Amino acid sequence: MLLKLMILGLVALIDISEGQTGCYGDINRVDTTGASWRTARAEGLQYNGVSASEKIAEKDLNAMNNYKTIIQRAGRRYCVDPAVIAGIISRESHAGKILQNGWGDHGKGFGLMQVDRGSHAPVKPWNGEAHLNQGTSILVGMIKDIQRKFPRWTKEQQLKGGISAYNAGTKNVRSYDQMDIGTTNDDYANDAVARAKYYKRNGY
Repeated sequence: MLLKLMILGLVALIDISEGQTGCYGDINRVDTTGASWRTARAEGLQYNGVSASEKIAEKDLNAMNNYKTIIQRAGRRYCVDPAVIAGIISRESHAGKILQNGWGDHGKGFGLMQVDRGSHAPVKPWNGEAHLNQGTSILVGMIKDIQRKFPRWTKEQQLKGGISAYNAGTKNVRSYDQMDIGTTNDDYANDAVARAKYYKRNGY
C-alpha cells in the first residue's frame, strides 16, 4: 500500500511538472534578446529588448485572460506550456485585438494564432478552442521538425527554434544564433519567448 501511494505521488509530481513546463523544455531557461527596435517602435515604444516585449505582453494581458482557460486546455492537450501559446498569441494578434472578423496579415492569417490559410485550412471560430488546438498542433510539428534537424540542441534551444519556425518555416532556421534572421522584423522567436516568460509569471 505504501509503495502504491509513493508511485501515485511520483505520477502526480510528473503531471504537475509537465503542466508547468510542457514536454518541450522550460521557457524560463530559453535565452532571449526580446523585441527588436522595429517591433518596439511599431508599438510606440522608445526602447527595445526584453523590457519592450514585456510591456507589449502587459498591454495584451487583459485581453489574453479572456482565453486563458482554452489556452491552458490546448497546452494540456499537446503538452505545451500555456505561456508559450500565450506568447505567440500576443505576437501574432495581440490576443485578437488587431484582427478584423478573425483575419489579420492582409487576410492571410486567421485567428488568435494567425494560422496561414495558404498552408492550412483554418478552423473556426477564430477565438475558439478548436482554433487553438490547430495552432498549437502546428507549433508542435515545427518543434519536432527542429528536433530532427538539430538533434544535438538542448530541448530549450529546440523549443526556441520551433517558435521561430512557426513564423518563417523550418528551412529558415539554419543556426541557433541567427534563427530569427528572415522572420518578421528579424526577432520573432526572441520577442515571443520574452512575452511568454511574462505570461509565465502572470498565471500561465
